[in-house]
Amino acid sequence: MPAISLSVNGKPVSATVEARTLLVDFLRESLGLTGTHVGCDTSQCGACVVHVNGRSVKSCTMLAAETDGAAVTTIEGVSANGELHRMQAAFRAHHGLQCGFCTPGMVMSAIELVERRPDPTEHEVREWLEGNFCRCTGYHNIVRAVMAAAAEG
Repeated sequence: MPAISLSVNGKPVSATVEARTLLVDFLRESLGLTGTHVGCDTSQCGACVVHVNGRSVKSCTMLAAETDGAAVTTIEGVSANGELHRMQAAFRAHHGLQCGFCTPGMVMSAIELVERRPDPTEHEVREWLEGNFCRCTGYHNIVRAVMAAAAEG
């Protein structure tokens, strides 16, 4: 079984994992970080998006062993000092969530978008979030939230 050492939400983590352990399962089951959701297990829904070395990754398609030496950030790691990340605050303020199941993945994807494109167009937001499914909102308020967070930039 591979031994891995990585940073998760800014804290060092070392563990021995089965070679077939998915990153999402490692985060949820081994580290108790349940904000990363398992939605489809097929890389379709985006509920499991986390950042690995600053890039959005669907953690249901990445092995935990692949993160050896990496910096992983989950939804639990984006707030600071008890304050919501501006993207989280925008989702709340603009009603970009309903049931909340897709929200962690949406927020993580949107954070990377705004880091790459500080002033995205509505079309760019919609295109970027194509790999994240929401069955409740119809996306209108999600797009509004991302645009608002970008404007606060």
